[in-house]
Amino acid sequence: MKQYQREFLDFIIDRGALRFGEYALKSGRISPYFFNAGSFNSGSTLKKLGEFYARAIVNWEQPFDMLFGPAYKGIPLVSATTIALTQHNGLDVPFAFNRKEVKDHGEGGTLVGAALQGRVIIIDDVISAGLSVDSSVALIREAGAEPVAVLIALDREERAAGSAHHATQAVQDRHHIPVHAIVTLTNMIDYLHSRAEYAKHLDAVRLYQRQYGVGND
Repeated sequence: MKQYQREFLDFIIDRGALRFGEYALKSGRISPYFFNAGSFNSGSTLKKLGEFYARAIVNWEQPFDMLFGPAYKGIPLVSATTIALTQHNGLDVPFAFNRKEVKDHGEGGTLVGAALQGRVIIIDDVISAGLSVDSSVALIREAGAEPVAVLIALDREERAAGSAHHATQAVQDRHHIPVHAIVTLTNMIDYLHSRAEYAKHLDAVRLYQRQYGVGND
């Protein structure tokens, strides 16, 4: 695990965005942990979150020309990430996002921000069914631009509900673009193993991984 990934796990646990216990998911599964990007609801926390997205982008050296944030959670994420890239990496990167409703006055349409062009990275929080990525890829390609990657905060590394396939892998297979994450469930397990104060959660997280990870029944 890279240093920025360890720091990210420190950050999301301290902020309460990553919690441990028993959580009923939309899929009907009972998860021993829950990640809520909505917990980053102040200027300081959103600024810090954007810095981690920016560090991940710089770390995996994906060539790109601009960023795109799917409505609604992707809008503050892509905004914070572009600010961080400028402040910390000297990259003045254009970005865009979409509305869920078509605007029929003013500039109209569903897209806001820079014109979609060149190589585009999609910024989102997590992937469950992948529907926001599907619509984002369609918008980007319709504009004549090229989606080159998706970056999310946390990859749960589990099968999609009712499927034998990894949720992020399914997105990669559908669109032929990589999905990257700041951290993965494997990173989280390594982190819990290394921190005595969180070791009590390790067995439950490992059991969940065995139950719902790809390749497990």
